[in-house]
Amino acid sequence: YFDLPANAVVFSVDEESQIQALQRAQPILPMDVGQPERRTHNYVRHGTLDLFAALNVATGQILASCKRRHRAAVFVAFLGAIDTSVDPVQDIHVVLDNLATHKAPVVHRWLLRHPRVHLHFTPTYSSWLNQVELWFAKIERDLLARGVFTSVADLARKIRRYIRRYNQNAKPVRWSYRNPAHRISSTSA
Repeated sequence: YFDLPANAVVFSVDEESQIQALQRAQPILPMDVGQPERRTHNYVRHGTLDLFAALNVATGQILASCKRRHRAAVFVAFLGAIDTSVDPVQDIHVVLDNLATHKAPVVHRWLLRHPRVHLHFTPTYSSWLNQVELWFAKIERDLLARGVFTSVADLARKIRRYIRRYNQNAKPVRWSYRNPAHRISSTSA
């Protein structure tokens, strides 16, 4: 936990790497009575891209970037995009996982030049705590799992269109805990 100044903006940041631009030989056949969803086993793989995403925790809106590679310099450029999207008088707090790319020397040097940006790392093996992971699950269900993409450029265009539409009705994530019976106990059974 950390105390935030009143003028702070919090972003939940992560990346989905190696998203494949797959073009199936036949369209996916939807479920029917007594029939599961069916798809062909053959497809053309046009390549991959990495999707960097920042979820504004207060608004639920997504700032994203599609890139061919996942390197520390690309991550720094994405931090720069976050920085320029926020009013200069506000502090920026970024919650992200412990990926080595996030701790590279080029990132450290960039942070020294941008003191209003603060990184907060989730514990090791706990990146699921990061709210943007919920958004990644949503785009996977809505677009990527059944999508047909004729090229990497087509995949990037469809992702950008999805984000534009998503941001029109974005809402912040509201986590709640309702059932104490599901609590993990420290006593053995």
